[in-house]
Amino acid sequence: MKSVSSLQDFLSSLFERGVAIARPREERSFLDLCESLLSERGEVSGHLIAQAILARYETLGEAGRRDFFIMLNESFDVDPEAITRAAAEYAEDRSTRHYSKLLNTAEPRRQELLRRLNRVPGATARLVRMRAELLPLLAAEPQLERTDRDFQHLFASWFNRGFLELRPINWDAPARLLEKIIDYEAVHAIDDWDDLRRRMQPSDRRCFAFFHPAMPSDPLIFVEVALTDELPSSIQKVLAEERESIDISAANTAVFYSISNCQVGLRGVSFGNFLIKQVASDLAESLPQLRNFVTLSPVPGLMRWITRHPSIEDDSEFGDALRIAAAYAAGSPPPGEDDGGMAAEDVMQMIAAAYLLEAKRNDSQPVDPVARFHLGNGASLEAIHFGADTSTKGLRESASVMVNYRYDLKKVEENHEAYAHQRRVTASRAVRGLLPKPSRTVLRRGVANDG
Repeated sequence: MKSVSSLQDFLSSLFERGVAIARPREERSFLDLCESLLSERGEVSGHLIAQAILARYETLGEAGRRDFFIMLNESFDVDPEAITRAAAEYAEDRSTRHYSKLLNTAEPRRQELLRRLNRVPGATARLVRMRAELLPLLAAEPQLERTDRDFQHLFASWFNRGFLELRPINWDAPARLLEKIIDYEAVHAIDDWDDLRRRMQPSDRRCFAFFHPAMPSDPLIFVEVALTDELPSSIQKVLAEERESIDISAANTAVFYSISNCQVGLRGVSFGNFLIKQVASDLAESLPQLRNFVTLSPVPGLMRWITRHPSIEDDSEFGDALRIAAAYAAGSPPPGEDDGGMAAEDVMQMIAAAYLLEAKRNDSQPVDPVARFHLGNGASLEAIHFGADTSTKGLRESASVMVNYRYDLKKVEENHEAYAHQRRVTASRAVRGLLPKPSRTVLRRGVANDG
């Protein structure tokens, strides 16, 4: 009986302690709760405090969340003077003790706070959502970028490639997961379940996603793949409603036509570079007849870049053709478009080649974000297509231009190294042949104005 009584006393004490922590959480400040979590060594107590912090945070409105992040930013920052002293001590004596002290002093306390919050079951997804709510505040509160850097630092470790699981997703997947694919699709909107079925069910279509053990039912990023017998030149053809499936044995090309990040809170934590190369490698193993691994990618900054350079738009050499291209971008091709179509195509391909190959930022990387991603990933620029995306978004952003980036599994590492160290853009002869001649001074001036 004594042992039973002792167990009851222990459970009663544990319950009362939990109530003592949880019940007054509305009365205790966030600062008090967070300090308590950092000072608490007991696993159960720490769990209860962390749960109380997360639960209370999730009741906050926009103003409350702003105050919470400012509290994290200011009250749990590093102490610059303490870092200076610790660095001086380590410079004098490079002992393990001084090294450990320097490391501990140089790390913001909020990083350890976030780690302790993450001990609660299901907390990883809640912290990802927390960061998603921090990001919109950065424009008005730039000092909060310090706290955002801490989220990024921790997430880069927690979502390391070694923890990620690649899974195929098909039409037989749970409805809840398929609904998320519809919601998260960020490149080519999925209109309804029939549209999703056309992308998932046919034998010549594939979808793959990365998952994390802490978020097993929520994809982090996914890629949609079309297996074809030719290099694709338009998204309309890839997604056509009446399209006939091809026999898999006849497929020689895997087309990565849409890649979508699913978690806003993981922005800046890169998965796509691993995803495409792993999927390409897996497909090459399971379908050895595949010879080409290419994307059909948007050029989201093209029209914006053209409008930033009035000298290009106003040039008499390009006049009519650019007028037609602009009309395409506005969604209202002018009468006689067939007569001007080739001219518009020639000019837009020329401008797109200059934009992708020669328009650079100050760091010598391409202006276009999609180009930076694929080229930095080891792909090469294979082809430029006009009329490839006639959706409202495609017309507005690139006057219908799309491009193929090629992933040659034998050359991706070489291309990646050349890009990373020399900023060298690998492109096919056909694409380089589209570049304007030196006499096209207007385009050259436009390119030179970037950065």
